[in-house]
Amino acid sequence: MGENSKIEWTHHTFNPWLGCTKVSPACAHCYAEAWAKRTGIVKWGDSAERRKTTESYWRQPLKWNAEAARSGERKRVFCASLADVFEDRPELEPWRKELFSLIYRTPHLDWLLLTKRPQNISRLSGKCVTKTSLGWDFPANAWLGTTVESDEQRDRVDDLIEAGGGIATVLFLSCEPLLGPLDLKANQRYQVENGGYRPLIDDIQWVIAGGESGGHARPSNPRWFRDLRDQCSASKVPFHFKQWGEWIPTADVGFGDSPRAQEHVFRTGQIIETYGGPVPFGIEVRRIGKKAAGRLLDGRTWDEFPVQQTEEKV
Repeated sequence: MGENSKIEWTHHTFNPWLGCTKVSPACAHCYAEAWAKRTGIVKWGDSAERRKTTESYWRQPLKWNAEAARSGERKRVFCASLADVFEDRPELEPWRKELFSLIYRTPHLDWLLLTKRPQNISRLSGKCVTKTSLGWDFPANAWLGTTVESDEQRDRVDDLIEAGGGIATVLFLSCEPLLGPLDLKANQRYQVENGGYRPLIDDIQWVIAGGESGGHARPSNPRWFRDLRDQCSASKVPFHFKQWGEWIPTADVGFGDSPRAQEHVFRTGQIIETYGGPVPFGIEVRRIGKKAAGRLLDGRTWDEFPVQQTEEKV
């Protein structure tokens, strides 16, 4: 959990503390909780204490920042893959202030603060940043994102926009695992100055999508990924397809092409159980494993990133 992350959309990962609590269907097979159970380093849930990482570990971003300054190439840091920066717990308050101080001290790094609790961003960030006559002195190198696994969690996009619009360099969505259709063209409660409403996607600068991996991975309907990609393309929002996960359309792999292929096959038109109850895919998908499934969507890799404007603000 650190330098040279294996996550395709970041360079490094940094966990200021460890531990979290499940809040939605995307958390059902949480890899961080599985890691915690496997290692025994920290326990999970509301009643379990959070554990701050070591001082030597906290010095790593300073090294990354120095290296980025020398190379002239900005690096992205995903914070926190094994926790949630905006979980509202009293013991996290001093650590969160320390984290924001570290973000200010590393201006050559772009910090990706991904949360499932965007409704807490304004209140908890307000305790960590300086307020001026112009508003928050929010770190120019901090990106704000939220996990949205289906339309059922779309209110999180509203919360993200209300909290981060105008203060964060980039607002982004992580739609992984994608467990249902997601309509970002919808007009939600976010209201613009003229009293009208605008599509959510107009205020988002980046969308990441991917399927679930692991032994209990739920399959995603390929149409959900394609529809999300098409929404992004129409609105000129960068789209990053991270992975298919364990499941891939049978048409993309063929029967018996992979030694890792399993018997689990959902045939055309079959009703399968995913988030929200029975969902008719209408597309056959096959479990062949994350590595074999790969990252190609309609024959190409989608590695789009937001245009970085941080240099102008730092």
